[in-house]
Amino acid sequence: MTQMSKTTVAWYLLAPMMIIIVGVAGYPLIKTVYFSFTAAHLVSPDTSDQWVGLTNFLKALGNAKFRSSIGNTVYFVVFSVSAEILLGVLVALLLNQEFHGRTLLRALVILPLALPTVVNAMMWRLIYGPDFGALNALLTQVGLLAEYRSWLGDPSSALTMVALADIWKNFPLVALITLAALQTISRDHLEAALLDGANAWQRFWHVVFPAIVAPVSVALVLRTIEAFKVFDIIYVMTRGGPASSTKTVSFHVYQEAFAYMRVGSGASYALIVVLISAALIAVYLKLLQRQGETA
Repeated sequence: MTQMSKTTVAWYLLAPMMIIIVGVAGYPLIKTVYFSFTAAHLVSPDTSDQWVGLTNFLKALGNAKFRSSIGNTVYFVVFSVSAEILLGVLVALLLNQEFHGRTLLRALVILPLALPTVVNAMMWRLIYGPDFGALNALLTQVGLLAEYRSWLGDPSSALTMVALADIWKNFPLVALITLAALQTISRDHLEAALLDGANAWQRFWHVVFPAIVAPVSVALVLRTIEAFKVFDIIYVMTRGGPASSTKTVSFHVYQEAFAYMRVGSGASYALIVVLISAALIAVYLKLLQRQGETA
């Protein structure tokens, strides 16, 4: 079989999948781009033909609520992803040690990751409850709180509490990826470093860290992308409130397009989110490429 025929067969095999991808992802993307330049409204279908050019994008960039949602999203991403990476690495280092019950503990760590996001959100909403919440009960019994507090009803704490719920669910992913990388480290290298007089920090920095930095970087990329487009946990726990303090960009897009039914402006918001996400991905891929070249 010639090289050309192999290529032809490959294209024939890939064709069904490519057709599905174009139909499922390509067509909606094209329609979103089109609607972003129109005054499309769900109540008035005829408005989808009213061309407005860049008006939707200019209004989006000048919308104070949209800029605020970007700020909320950045805070959520930085806080949750940083905590997930730190907690995941620490838990992986613990689970990599030899101790009785390690297998059971490894299984328990996976449980939050196995929970559906909606179930996780509902569970934490009950924990944060202002009347019968377990968190208020615990903190008042140990003397850290004088009275029950509405954690999700306070604009100063709501987004942080939602982020903590997200951290609890997703840090096991980082822990599992890091633990898999730790299993590849030769004990001979650690023992050699110990014989050379290296302390625990020096062994971690010079032996362990180089082995886990690439997998942890991949986890960082995955979690940043997922955290930036967070929607479901916000929708279930707070609906973007109170006073829009937990409204993220994805929730803002949802409200604009489906709650207010302004499809045109909602599409422009969605494209801005896509462009920001693409920029983040490009930066991460560049950093990973540089890391691979220096490794």
